[in-house]
Amino acid sequence: MAEPESTVINTDVKQKDPSEALVIAVTTRAIFNLEEEHKLYLEKGKEEYARHQQANQDKPLPPGTAFAFIQAAQYVNEKILESNLAEKDLFDILVLSNNSPESGVRIINSAKHYGLEISKFCFVSNKDSTQYLKSHGVKLFLSADRIDVCNALRRGVSAALVFQQEVQAPSTPLRVVFDGDAVLFSNETDQVFQEQGLEGAVRYERAMEAVPMGEGPLKAFAMHLGKICKKFSQEKSPIRTYLVTARSGRDMGVRAIKTLQEWGLAIDEAFFMDGAPKGPILAQIQPHIFFDDGLHNIQGAQDVGVPSAWVP
Repeated sequence: MAEPESTVINTDVKQKDPSEALVIAVTTRAIFNLEEEHKLYLEKGKEEYARHQQANQDKPLPPGTAFAFIQAAQYVNEKILESNLAEKDLFDILVLSNNSPESGVRIINSAKHYGLEISKFCFVSNKDSTQYLKSHGVKLFLSADRIDVCNALRRGVSAALVFQQEVQAPSTPLRVVFDGDAVLFSNETDQVFQEQGLEGAVRYERAMEAVPMGEGPLKAFAMHLGKICKKFSQEKSPIRTYLVTARSGRDMGVRAIKTLQEWGLAIDEAFFMDGAPKGPILAQIQPHIFFDDGLHNIQGAQDVGVPSAWVP
């Protein structure tokens, strides 16, 4: 497969081995707040947008929704290298952008301004930039464009849609919250729930208790995250992972826990909400990112200022 139209290597950053690293691709609108610029692009067109970006290339862009998540991943890399300088199992962040290289100078300058450890900037004028994800070994793709996210999921890459919001940058360690069904796990129980209601879903879960659930779209990313966690004792780990699910613990929690055990995926904390709103517990956890397939849960997270990403 052809390389993107233009890939800029960030020589300020140690390059990672993509076959070993946890490669995360973010679009420019996921990592920076480009809403005003995007509006200009939609209203005045590509050329006016490019002129604006070139005229403001030395003016740093404000942080976007995924910014704190990327910073916290960088903190994890620092902690890993403190204990082993030769370690290759690191986070590797690349920016995938539909900008031309000329209007992308502002993106590169903004990343350098904030000291972000981004190894590559890929500028792709092709409409479907997701065709390059696999060639870069991407394990997670975060975008503010729904079509991009759906294309990535179809290509078998873990992906989620980031909504632009004002985000309070939480402190370290890196905290990641996953929903269960249709995110970590497959949507099989959701489908039973749609067809047979809650009682049918509970009956199904009890009958299937000993059978691990199928893989959800973010399982591969969660497993690689879990692999990095195993490098540390639980007390010293720079990563904390959470499961916050609408399932009830009494009726539907056992199969979820058994599935995680079967996968060998250790989650630090699990909350079985029994259908209650997730916002209050998320406000308590203060994650760097929260993945859910329910837009009402994403809205609840946004209402309490939690950076969230929708898995369609």
